[in-house]
Amino acid sequence: MKDLLRKIFGPRGIKITAGELAKKFGLELKGDEKVVVSGVAPIADAKPGQLAFYSTERNSNAFKILPIEVLQKTRASVILLQKEQIGDAPKGATLLITDSPRGNIVKILGEIYAEKPRFGVSYFATVERGVFFRKKRTNYIGQYATVEKGAVLEEGVKIYPGAFIGRNVVLGANTVVYSGAHIENATIGSDCVINANAVIGKNGFGYTRQNGKNVFIPHTGRVVLGNRVSVGSNTCIDRGAMTDTIVGEGTKIDNLCQIAHGVVIGKECFLAAGVGIAGGTTIGDRSLLGGHVGISNGLKIGDDVEIGANSGVFRSIPNGEKWMGMPAGPGIEFFRNYAWVKKQMEKDKKN
Repeated sequence: MKDLLRKIFGPRGIKITAGELAKKFGLELKGDEKVVVSGVAPIADAKPGQLAFYSTERNSNAFKILPIEVLQKTRASVILLQKEQIGDAPKGATLLITDSPRGNIVKILGEIYAEKPRFGVSYFATVERGVFFRKKRTNYIGQYATVEKGAVLEEGVKIYPGAFIGRNVVLGANTVVYSGAHIENATIGSDCVINANAVIGKNGFGYTRQNGKNVFIPHTGRVVLGNRVSVGSNTCIDRGAMTDTIVGEGTKIDNLCQIAHGVVIGKECFLAAGVGIAGGTTIGDRSLLGGHVGISNGLKIGDDVEIGANSGVFRSIPNGEKWMGMPAGPGIEFFRNYAWVKKQMEKDKKN
């Protein structure tokens, strides 16, 4: 029943031969080049007609190497693997050989499960006069989406139903804006993904106290996203007060994050769900922030920093360090403190 439901309602891939995949992605082929692949599955669950991959790459601690028996017993028709594992592949399977199965499976997934192209402007969309299209025939604007005067849509931009694009927003080539997203006062790079209900470019939480009252500080900055940035659903990125809020190229932001005014985030960073970054903080390149990390205002977080989930950061962090805890500190310091507390608890129990 489960397989039937997946077949009816699950994602449907295009049919493609092993030979076509090998040619398109520069892979070495061993076996029948005419065998047809119609889907991708985990190697332990794969069935005839599907492609699976096996890899001993360890790009990070998050990647687990599966037992070799999983490869030996797979029923997949086509297997993407490294040269070292050829001898362990089942007889009769067609092999696609590469140094990086993990890297190539990403490309193959994109090929087999590519979304059908969408083009055209819905009759029910609101597109004001004065919107600049680089190549309008390559764009898609869904029903009840709104694009205001002065917006710039580069080639291949897709705006899904119900999204809002404000005045003077620039959307780079092949950027996708999903339903319910709201974008103002922003320049978005190429190949970005703005997921459903994200809010980009609204005013930040900037106030000053005057005569005992909280007075709002007008914001005049923008949000600038580099190329290949992904913004998760229900994430908010505030415009800067006087400077811009900047997110570097290749950075990925998960759902339900808050990026305050004037924050600068470097290239190729990962921010997991629920991260909150207060105004004026700078984060270096390739930094990793676990779920629900909170960072105080005006701090400087270096390059290649890792911050554990649920940490509260109140001090700047030098390059390359791993911090965790509340308040956050170097990982070794956290574990020393934890060990001391545990020891004291054990003493209290004995007494």
